[in-house]
Amino acid sequence: MSNSEVEKCPTKKIPEYAFIGRSNVGKSSLINMICSDKKLAKTSNKPGKTKLINHFIIDKSWFLVDLPGYGYAKASKSNKKIITKIINDYFKKRKQIISAFVLVDIRHETQEIDLNFMRWLNNNYIPFSIILTKADKLTKKKVLENKKKYLNAILKEWENSPQIFITSSQKKIGREKILKYISTLNSSFKI
Repeated sequence: MSNSEVEKCPTKKIPEYAFIGRSNVGKSSLINMICSDKKLAKTSNKPGKTKLINHFIIDKSWFLVDLPGYGYAKASKSNKKIITKIINDYFKKRKQIISAFVLVDIRHETQEIDLNFMRWLNNNYIPFSIILTKADKLTKKKVLENKKKYLNAILKEWENSPQIFITSSQKKIGREKILKYISTLNSSFKI
């Protein structure tokens, strides 16, 4: 189900996991990898394609929610405002959210825009985990160095780090760990 209004989201009371990140972070590819379906979420070389709240039901027991990306510089002010409202409304109004997964491109230095979004989630009491994408583009040593940089940036502000996953959609790295984590959270879900 896809829509632009939280009030029109599915009413089924099952756990939801929202996937979000800056535009061009590899969100659609990651969702397709997690679901083992290359055509589930539309991928594109042009950033900012996701403009709706997209619910995918998984195993008839939980929703994977594909949200629009934040921070796409080429969007008009009015489009940015609309996307920001969709994201804010979703996180503030959905009671079924178990966790947000904030996607971050591991190839780049720690970005203030990502940290600001994590701060916003934290200030609004939304649990979140971090998914570092595109690990196949770096050496294993560089992946671990960049993960440590993100961890250090987070621990400057928070006492505990959220769960951090290293992934590659190309090499299917991280899929099982993410699904196991979701399964563990689902086992204690209550609305």
